[in-house]
Amino acid sequence: MGMDKGTYNFSWEDLGDLEIGRPNLGDMTSVVCYRLMEYTFKDVLCKELGREKTNEIFLAAGRLAGEQFCKNVLNTELSFDAFIAELGQKLIDLKIGVLRIEHTDEANGNITLTVSEDLDCSGLPLYGETVCDYDEGFLAGILYAYTDREFNVKEVDCWATGDRTCRFQASLKE
Repeated sequence: MGMDKGTYNFSWEDLGDLEIGRPNLGDMTSVVCYRLMEYTFKDVLCKELGREKTNEIFLAAGRLAGEQFCKNVLNTELSFDAFIAELGQKLIDLKIGVLRIEHTDEANGNITLTVSEDLDCSGLPLYGETVCDYDEGFLAGILYAYTDREFNVKEVDCWATGDRTCRFQASLKE
């Protein structure tokens, strides 16, 4: 991804203890608040660093998040089908999106999946381009943490391009 992942200091514990810190409000917030943070970061970073570098940063951050999410929330000892079922349920529980696997080719390491009601883009206006760079990294990070193999994940359909679901193609890096 162009960034040295060995230099990151993030750990799951950095998220803090939400039971102590948010005893009344809990661990949920509004999609508007999440998107407000995401899209203002993207705008400022694009102006400061350019679109390509910003997309690279969001991809790397998503990957780091996906690895940590997988290691701390999911059971990596499960079979692939059971792992995907657990992932799908966690994404629903956390209101991230609704996962569906459309096609797998385990022999060649290719997976086509969709995420409907995606936290990052469902309901956005048409931009004419995909916008879920963070999701690409998040999914690549999850797949890496589960398989210990590097995946390229590319969004091919997005709400922002006129589709009503995000579709991702995952393939093993050669």
